[in-house]
Amino acid sequence: MDLAFLNPLYEQSGPWASVYVDTSQHAEDTPHELHLTAQAMARDLKDQGADDATCRAVEEAIEALRHSPDPYGRAVFARSGEVVLDPLLAARPPQGSLAVWAPLPRVAPLLDLAGEDPVAIVAYIDRRGADFELRSALGRQKAGAVVGRQHPLHRTSSADWSERHFQLKVENTWEHNAAEIADALAVCQDETRADLLILVGDDRERREVHDRLPKRLEERVVEASHGTGSRLLDTEVEQVRAERVRARVTAELDRFRASRAPDDEGRAGAAEGVPALVEAAREHRLQELLLRPDGPDLHREVWIGEDPDQLAVRRTELQVLGEQHSWSARADDALLRSAVATDATALSLAPVLEGTGDDTPAGGLGALLRWK
Repeated sequence: MDLAFLNPLYEQSGPWASVYVDTSQHAEDTPHELHLTAQAMARDLKDQGADDATCRAVEEAIEALRHSPDPYGRAVFARSGEVVLDPLLAARPPQGSLAVWAPLPRVAPLLDLAGEDPVAIVAYIDRRGADFELRSALGRQKAGAVVGRQHPLHRTSSADWSERHFQLKVENTWEHNAAEIADALAVCQDETRADLLILVGDDRERREVHDRLPKRLEERVVEASHGTGSRLLDTEVEQVRAERVRARVTAELDRFRASRAPDDEGRAGAAEGVPALVEAAREHRLQELLLRPDGPDLHREVWIGEDPDQLAVRRTELQVLGEQHSWSARADDALLRSAVATDATALSLAPVLEGTGDDTPAGGLGALLRWK
């Protein structure tokens, strides 16, 4: 997950209100339920010590969702009476709505709720052209269409010279239309930055388009074996998207496993456990954080200063580093702050936990490093 969008959360000091709002239940009484949720979240923050202005800002932000509830939910991050960031969620918060008041924003749940959400272009292809549909966890929308040459399109069974000449024209028409579709699909991917291109249609038409796509898109292409005119079910699109997420997380976990072994000089390309990760974060060596949501080290206490580099396992370490002011924080939130500050990425291991056994980062926290 690219963490750049979280930068506004670390341009100002805390404490912070972090609220995850579940809007997945859509019914006639949804506006009233959101009104009650807004009040409950404000009360929870108040009980945890949040100031009145921030409680009101959060309550108003949730109340505003009554008019157009989001498909799954929304996160709200606020401080000093102002909502600083309110990203959409691509999955329902598993524990329902949640409010936290802490020195750092509680951003770790975003890795599961908004992190790996591959955007897909579904291209419905036939000999006449194609329709493009943009799909993500938040829904679907039309993304364009291609109308190719319409004549001639159908072969005949005759064997005389004139009919063979006609069939050659049919072949040329198909190839021309496939090239137009491939060009338009490449442009659509450029504009939308889609992670997946799902080709739907007869075998030959899919292959004609696939073969004409730029090589740079090859790893993004998936062919769906459905006949002309058919439409993929939502569950089928979700299965393709989920498989892509699992493949990416598996690849990164394999990289971590291969990098954790020390070289001949005793240096490793990966780190795990809070002490090693804190040291790597201070030295700006984090390349990608890996988090296992149920890992015990995620909520382990560490100590932070105002700067992301001011991070330590024990409070006395910060004092040695010259930091006069320090606060306790969760290890995952503190490490994610350091990752954002140094343009590192982060990834939840949740999609591949089944079948991995214990071969994941110790304590649920690990990282691939920029250098050993």
